[in-house]
Amino acid sequence: MPPTHGSSRDWTDPTCPVARTIDLVGDRWSLLIVRDAMDGAAAFTEFRQRLGIARNILADRLRRLVDHGILTADPAPGGKRRTYELTEAGQDLFTTIVALRQWGERHAFGDDEPHSTLLSLDGSPVAELRPETPAGEPLTAATARVRKVG
Repeated sequence: MPPTHGSSRDWTDPTCPVARTIDLVGDRWSLLIVRDAMDGAAAFTEFRQRLGIARNILADRLRRLVDHGILTADPAPGGKRRTYELTEAGQDLFTTIVALRQWGERHAFGDDEPHSTLLSLDGSPVAELRPETPAGEPLTAATARVRKVG
């Protein structure tokens, strides 16, 4: 069961899963922290070095990600510091991170501009993510609709 996230008036759009997700992880730093946690970062100093983020902003985003059940925070050996690890909900953001990466590869870089590449553990490229119907047909914004609540 997900953590309690406040009353419906705390949400940008209380009935929209996209809006609620953006409310939880949609700022620049939160998604980059999740990305780096997926890449093995676990300590405050690791996140800080990788991201170049201000200490106060990092502390706030880590606290929010823990509060929303995306990361856990455990005392590090020695007890003074904490280590952070993705929860099941945090791991579940992998597809979102891959979708953002693939969009960026297509639209945020010039043809000859270098960028990092996501590979499977065997070294092969990751297949392009594309939504489809239960029958396996391609699904686009033109062929899908949202059923609104109420």
